[in-house]
Amino acid sequence: MNVSYLRRGMAAGLLAGLLAGLFAFVLGEPYVDGAIELEEAAAAAQQEGEEFQQGEELFSRSTQKVGLFFATGLFGVAVGGVFGIAYSHLRGRLVIGSEWYRSLSLAGVVFAGAFLIPFMKYPANPPTVGDPETIGARTASYLGMVVLSLLVVLVAWYAARTLRAQGIGAPTRQLAVGLGVVAVVGILFMALPAAPDPGEFPSGLLWNFRLSSLGTQLVFWAGLGVVFGLLCERANRRELSGS
Repeated sequence: MNVSYLRRGMAAGLLAGLLAGLFAFVLGEPYVDGAIELEEAAAAAQQEGEEFQQGEELFSRSTQKVGLFFATGLFGVAVGGVFGIAYSHLRGRLVIGSEWYRSLSLAGVVFAGAFLIPFMKYPANPPTVGDPETIGARTASYLGMVVLSLLVVLVAWYAARTLRAQGIGAPTRQLAVGLGVVAVVGILFMALPAAPDPGEFPSGLLWNFRLSSLGTQLVFWAGLGVVFGLLCERANRRELSGS
């Protein structure tokens, strides 16, 4: 493994994580606040006529919002490091010759497998949605979907390489792989447990939260692919100028 790719991945992941945190802070946190207000109002209504005492929060909302940047930055460093390691191993197997396009294509593929496909089955919900007693089962279903989606993407990539090596033309190859992915993902959607029912949670607030979650992940993976690609391109220019 080339350690330089690990360092570039961690640096790119840190910047991408902070950008994603900023996006979530501006566009996502207002919907989290709205969900918490609904939960508190519902709890107060259930205890109407009794003395209502709200449990003391371990961390205040202001502290949680500041911690959001720490969490997304740390997440970015960890994921960026793994991305850099994966890139160093797959670099020679990626068809596109440019470091820029390789980075963007790998980030896009991982985004689709690790988030987009699972999101279509299990869209993000505010923390107040769902039965707390089923959180373990829901988490297991979601993680299972993530693992299976990444496996589908990996098999699709390998199948595309095999068909290309056999001389199959691009239109036929891409249609065959694309239809195969759609068919397998459809089977997974039917086989895995259904997403939890949000109940009477306001649909507008719910979908605004989900779209902000999707946007946060899109910003992260796009930022990671862009920054990592730029760092690799700059490193290549330095090597060429020094040789």
